[in-house]
This record gives sequence, C-alpha cells and structure tokens, in this order.
Amino acid sequence: MKLKVDQQADALYLTLSEAPAARSEEASPGIILDYDDQDRVVGIEMLYLSKRAPGVEVRKLLFETIPEFA
Repeated sequence: MKLKVDQQADALYLTLSEAPAARSEEASPGIILDYDDQDRVVGIEMLYLSKRAPGVEVRKLLFETIPEFA
C-alpha cells in the first residue's frame, strides 16, 4: 500500500494494489476509484485535498493501526 500526496495537483492517491487500473469511476465529486480487470479497487484518488482538509500539514500524516480483538 502506498500513499502519494501531490501538492501541485492538490490531490492524494492511495495505491491498494500494483495491478493496473482497467477503469475508473467517480464515486462522489472529487473521489475517484480505480478498478482492475477483475473489478477490484486498486486505487483511490482524492482531489481538492486542501479544501477537504484545510490547515492539515500533509508532511505530518499519521497512520494508525487498530489492534485486532481475539
């Protein structure tokens, strides 16, 4: 899994799989899902990042893993 922030494009892209995208679909305004040829989501793009998260410092992203319950 990879996360790429393009400040010039004001966009964030989350790569879920290295499989190539066969098609894309705008799930809601500015949220684009990329699908592989087996219809699995392989990437998520979020446009207008600065408007969606004003004041957020993208260089200080925090990743959190929720522990599993036995």
